[in-house]
Amino acid sequence: MVNPFDLKTALSAKHAQHVVLIHFPIALFITATAFDLIAHRTRCRGIADAAYYNLLVAAVSSLPALATGILAWQFQLEGQKLKGILLLHLVLACASSVVIWLVLWTHFRARRRAEVLPSYRVALEFLGVCLVAITAHLGGFLSGVNGPG
Repeated sequence: MVNPFDLKTALSAKHAQHVVLIHFPIALFITATAFDLIAHRTRCRGIADAAYYNLLVAAVSSLPALATGILAWQFQLEGQKLKGILLLHLVLACASSVVIWLVLWTHFRARRRAEVLPSYRVALEFLGVCLVAITAHLGGFLSGVNGPG
């Protein structure tokens, strides 16, 4: 039986880091989007700040999530050519990360210039949430949570 508190086993597992790390950018981005919509509706500066900092941490945490996903592919499949759900998962994960960074950039630019946030950011945030949700759903199939994997 494996000891659940054995740090060496947890860190040397071929894909465990990705499975753990991926929840941070997902939750932070969805929360940031919700905060941004609430701040837009109520014009509350505190909630807008919370949205911005959630976006910042979501964007930064998407990088190790992507890196560990690529490492899991290299370790588990030994760099084989991707196809099917795994290829779609990787493409959508990269697109999700790009959209998260674009949303952060729009917020950062507006804050730096002391401007009102552009209205197109809501569509960009909605696109990001949809991409993140589809990517996570496919990841669930790959891990066996949503079905055979």
